[in-house]
Amino acid sequence: MRKTLAVAALIAGALDLAPSLAHAFEALPRLRWWSLDLWREATVFNGQFAVLGILGAPLEFGAIAAAGGLAWTMRREEGFRIACAACVGFALALVAWVVLVAPANAVLVTWHPGSLAADADAVRWQWEQGHLVAAAIKLVAFALLAWAAVKPSGSDPPV
Repeated sequence: MRKTLAVAALIAGALDLAPSLAHAFEALPRLRWWSLDLWREATVFNGQFAVLGILGAPLEFGAIAAAGGLAWTMRREEGFRIACAACVGFALALVAWVVLVAPANAVLVTWHPGSLAADADAVRWQWEQGHLVAAAIKLVAFALLAWAAVKPSGSDPPV
């Protein structure tokens, strides 16, 4: 049971981490070379991240639940604290998104084609940096999750 849950937790964690890392890898061109107009057109008006907007919450909560489930199965084992830290890490990434990205999203939905808002660049930086912070936290959480998943269980001999 524990190995099955460990694999499921790793898959859930990877599915949550992958879009965040992809977003992070693509941030440099969006922030350095794209004009603010291009960024607004692609991100706000043409739905560059629309699919992630739909899948994001289920992936986030799935990773938290799976890491928590793994921690529960390890509650009497050496890796319990590591699995708990992974679960907390995925939860902290969600908190970072809520604190940093969600407020920027609330502003982005008010934008309309035409001239840029006075605070457009600040909103873009908050939105992008929020995603980068969440990605970094998820990367650490995934590493902890992987560490916990490969820990030998109490009944299995070490490999």
